[in-house]
Amino acid sequence: MHAPLRPPIPVETLLLAYRSGIFPMADRREDTEVFWVEPRERAILPLDGLHISKSLRKVLRTDRFTVTLDRAFEQVVRACAEPRPDHPETWISERIVHSYIGLHRAGHAHSVECWVEGASGQSELAGGLYGVSFDRVFCGESMFSRAPNASKVALAWLVALLRQAGFALLDCQFMTEHLRTMGATEIPQRDYRRRVDLAHGRPATSLGTAWRYFSEGTDYGVGEAEGPTAASSPGQRIAQSLTHTS
Repeated sequence: MHAPLRPPIPVETLLLAYRSGIFPMADRREDTEVFWVEPRERAILPLDGLHISKSLRKVLRTDRFTVTLDRAFEQVVRACAEPRPDHPETWISERIVHSYIGLHRAGHAHSVECWVEGASGQSELAGGLYGVSFDRVFCGESMFSRAPNASKVALAWLVALLRQAGFALLDCQFMTEHLRTMGATEIPQRDYRRRVDLAHGRPATSLGTAWRYFSEGTDYGVGEAEGPTAASSPGQRIAQSLTHTS
């Protein structure tokens, strides 16, 4: 028998934890308890230091994926929790899933989704990522990919959105080789906490507004991206905005 599901972690508790530099994990999917993690070394991805390969830039420019924001948050979280050959177990328990759904409903958790047209003509979720936002900080939680380059495209879009919205810090929590090739670096936890403090305050605009800037080609006149024209495609606008970061 499965243990009864405990109530989700309150939104206020989660936000306090993230502002303090810690976050929850579980040992396995069935766990009802969580433990709080404070890494000694923190992986971050400088918003002006994203590495984009020529092949990834081509994927972006050709709009191989349709990219959305917050269209399928729960689907993305559950996809991230699915077993993988190299990770048969997951730290994303059912309690954690419900906790982040609550955070999403409160406006402090977001997902970026990559879609492709399936054999039936319907859009299918090919990859994505999700994370927590507060002040001018975005803490990436997890990503997944069911098609080549889908998670990399989602990350490129996320960086462009954060830059456009006026965020200051993208936290990746733990370093992986995948993140390292994209430009992530490690810093001591004390330095990370200092950067969180410096990122206090509201961003220039919302991630939703930044997403419309790229997806619709409307110049909202905020953030760092350099006014892509309405005639270009969403992927071309993203690639253009990130040109000087790679």
